[in-house]
Amino acid sequence: MTNKEIAKVLKLSASLLELHDENIFKIRTYSNAVMRIERQKERLDTKSLEELEAVEGIGKSIAQAIVQIVERGSFDVLEALLSKTPPGVVELLGISGIGPKKINVLWKELQIEGPDQLLMACRHGRLAGTKGFGLKTQETILQSLDFAIGQRGKVLYAKAEPLADSLLNLLRTALPGQKIALTGDMRRKMEVIDLVEIVIDSQDADAASNILQNESSVYIDEQTSGPFSLRGMFKTKNLKWQIHFARPIDFTGKLMLSTGSERHMAAIAYDGKSLRQYLLENKIESEASAYAQFGMPYIEPELREGTFETSFSETNRPPDLLKVSELKGAFHNHSHYSDGQDSLRQMAQACIDRGYHYLGMSDHSQSAIYAQGLQEYEILKQHKEIDELNKELAPFRIFKGIESDILNDGSLDYSPEVLASFDFIVASIHGNLSMDIDKATRRLIKAIENPFTTFLGHPTGRLLLKRPGYAINHKIVIDACAAHGVIMEINANPKRLDVDWRWVNYALSRGVVLSINPDAHLTKGLDDMRYGVLTGRKGGLSKEKTFNTWSLEMVEQYLLDRKRRWK
Repeated sequence: MTNKEIAKVLKLSASLLELHDENIFKIRTYSNAVMRIERQKERLDTKSLEELEAVEGIGKSIAQAIVQIVERGSFDVLEALLSKTPPGVVELLGISGIGPKKINVLWKELQIEGPDQLLMACRHGRLAGTKGFGLKTQETILQSLDFAIGQRGKVLYAKAEPLADSLLNLLRTALPGQKIALTGDMRRKMEVIDLVEIVIDSQDADAASNILQNESSVYIDEQTSGPFSLRGMFKTKNLKWQIHFARPIDFTGKLMLSTGSERHMAAIAYDGKSLRQYLLENKIESEASAYAQFGMPYIEPELREGTFETSFSETNRPPDLLKVSELKGAFHNHSHYSDGQDSLRQMAQACIDRGYHYLGMSDHSQSAIYAQGLQEYEILKQHKEIDELNKELAPFRIFKGIESDILNDGSLDYSPEVLASFDFIVASIHGNLSMDIDKATRRLIKAIENPFTTFLGHPTGRLLLKRPGYAINHKIVIDACAAHGVIMEINANPKRLDVDWRWVNYALSRGVVLSINPDAHLTKGLDDMRYGVLTGRKGGLSKEKTFNTWSLEMVEQYLLDRKRRWK
């Protein structure tokens, strides 16, 4: 368990203490512990109770709480607080725009015990007239609620994948010899999933139902299930699943029909007949043969969205999509110099273990106080350590970088002299996310025009299922990256996947080079690269257009040439 995960549990406890108007000193104890833990360089999950008590800023009670959190994901104080708090009120703590004190007023004075009740209160103007709120606060809360409620029942692809795989493997084990495949959004590798779909080449729904009746991880919704499909939920996540049944002769057609988006199925047409109509009226031997009927090559499942892929033909074939095995290194990574959990050596060794040839370190810059951004003396210390490691680990190479905050006016953090000491710069926005589209776009353009900018990091700042990205004019931003030779990041953290796949193909059409960057804060974060690859593939990204598939020699020369321009 990472320090951030421990801090998150304690932060919830501090919020609940404040919600219940507990002793202010107790609240401060937890709040201060959260800040200490987030800034702690050493991992706490491996320490004993005695070792934790010896850590500066962590007293006996917090140390005991940490031990319990590591063991079971919770602790006594939190469980006691949760037991006397309605679940809906706890859910309100995740809504931006309102803190524990305001939620206390909503709960105790307005008898609001969940997001749905709060939404109705906002729409009827009840909050605007309540002391401590006002019209502006009501509007902010309403926007946050609309977004949060719209995300219900949805799960990040990275969270849905193991659930889908477990259900798939269960069915394959219990029904040997039958064709069983994922379909729908899972097969298209959508970034957010609200339904896991599976197709089976059988019409015996009872056999599958009997298997799942005895499975503890799922339950069957008898009311919505029938002879042609089973429906239910995963017990550990608020995620629905559906199993489609088809005769063996219809399996491929059913798989294809349930994979492609509605736009894809309607957009591909010939002689007045759509792909959907063709599949409904004909038995097909393979998906490739169905596309051939429309003069098209086989289209990979993740591309079937009804966008650029509908223009493919035998003379305009799709590219060979990027593969995880083609990546040769990782840029945009954090170490314990800022808010990462692991050392430079550990991050480098993790890359070597994965067969990578290089690592681009880019800890947070000095303006990111919340993330322990590097002061100038810390940069010198880090660069010295990188030099020593490069001698020891050669031919593996660590590149010296920084994730420089894009300030409110679009300038980069640090002076030109400090920026010139790095091999590369990832320019990213982390603060003031409420600018309108014109101001936000101008802010990004100024950063892109800065000759020190090598990569544009997570362009919209979105956190999937938690907050929408800030509004930007994607075309203008992408065109600027093309004009100034700035590499656009596909941030591979499954909570970000930013730039969105819907803009990848436009970036490619403008000649922009993209890079699959993990934004790793610990060694296992490097494994998120695969989610970035999936995002790139959905946009038609190939090896040739991906910066971190380049050889070490090519990357060294590119960065050297670009650095010469800084002077």
